[in-house]
Amino acid sequence: MAVIGVSLTNDRHPANVIFSKNHLRYPVRAFAVNPKGGVLMGERIYPRIGEVPGPVELAVIAVRAEYVPDILEQCIRAGVGGAVIISGGFSETGRTGLQDRLTDMAREADFPFIGPNCLGIYAPERLDSLFLPPERMIRPEQGTVAIVSQSGGILVDQMVKFSQEGVGLSLGVSIGNKALVRELDLLEYLAGDPGTKVIAFYVEGFGKDEGRAFVEAAARCPKPVIVLKSGKSPGGSRAVSSHTASLAGDYGVFSRVLAQKGVVEAKNELELVSFCESLSCYRNAIRGNIGIVTGSGGHGAMAVDACSDQGLTVPLLGSEIQGDLRERLSPGLRDIAATGNPIDLTGSAVDDDFAAVTDYLSRVPEIDCILMLLLPYLPGITPDLGARLSHIHQRGGRPLIAYVPHVEKFRMLIEGFELNGIPVSPSIEGAVLMATAMRRCQPC
Repeated sequence: MAVIGVSLTNDRHPANVIFSKNHLRYPVRAFAVNPKGGVLMGERIYPRIGEVPGPVELAVIAVRAEYVPDILEQCIRAGVGGAVIISGGFSETGRTGLQDRLTDMAREADFPFIGPNCLGIYAPERLDSLFLPPERMIRPEQGTVAIVSQSGGILVDQMVKFSQEGVGLSLGVSIGNKALVRELDLLEYLAGDPGTKVIAFYVEGFGKDEGRAFVEAAARCPKPVIVLKSGKSPGGSRAVSSHTASLAGDYGVFSRVLAQKGVVEAKNELELVSFCESLSCYRNAIRGNIGIVTGSGGHGAMAVDACSDQGLTVPLLGSEIQGDLRERLSPGLRDIAATGNPIDLTGSAVDDDFAAVTDYLSRVPEIDCILMLLLPYLPGITPDLGARLSHIHQRGGRPLIAYVPHVEKFRMLIEGFELNGIPVSPSIEGAVLMATAMRRCQPC
């Protein structure tokens, strides 16, 4: 990696931040470039990209906009593999001619670049072109979800949420003005990437006929594709145009086409995170018949309301099924538990009760997804319950989603689920959204 535009006097310059954290924290070999030359962190600063020894796979360009065309030309002549253009001041400020000049030059040379006006690429444990100081970043673990975002800020915000939810990231790409490399290019790449299972997009707008091509490609993709779209309102459309010079288009038409093609749309950031976590664990669609197991009647009632809001069904279980469930419960629970669905085991339930109900529901044909609402402060629950329920799920195969409050005291219980590929949400609404993702992931 060559970082072009490092400063000799300002350690907080974006190029300096990018160079230093890759030089110190990542396995990529980082080179600094500035026409004045010099030394940075004990490493030589090269006056031109062509003087950097050996092949350069990626150039990160962080200089004033008017200097970018000349630097891009130098990168092409030097045989650089591609570039991330951090610099702003192009079509988003009305300078479309300057941006078109970059695009024409790159297309003629078959030279790929991301940007301009972007943060670029974050690949966990490999490289980081985001110009955010490392002490201010929250980094998710390496995982199987890739996210492509027109907005660098949205990308970073989602990385924070992924980290909080335990969602692992395979790749994060901020494409900014997407002058050359666009969503469709990255969709095609990520569809074939063995390290990615789910592909998420934050989209502000498309060019003429580009939205249709994107949706059709997403429908063909063998992996779940999730789309969060902004610019839904007239005010949002104006904000999109001033941000990355995108045309928001008719949101209603776009949303309906996504649903028709079975491409999952997230309405907001909460849905995006929940959908990513759910679909990274489960690939098959469900009808949407939910079995709810809880130790609190209030939590069960809230979950039913949330399911209703999302178009999911919580079917009343027949008397024979309810009788079989009661027979499997601890003697002290048989007369006080509610078994109609939600199945309220009450605050007196122990691990064996939750395990017995989960095992039985995994074989009930009326239920195609189990929502487990666990309150770790119930006296009969142990930290091993998450792992135990996960093993039951692995035998039965019925999708299992857990709600557990996310606090450090309950970490062992949460990890029992997550380490066995069971999604866990810190909210009832989030858990229901995880089930919603599996129902939406199919054509209307």
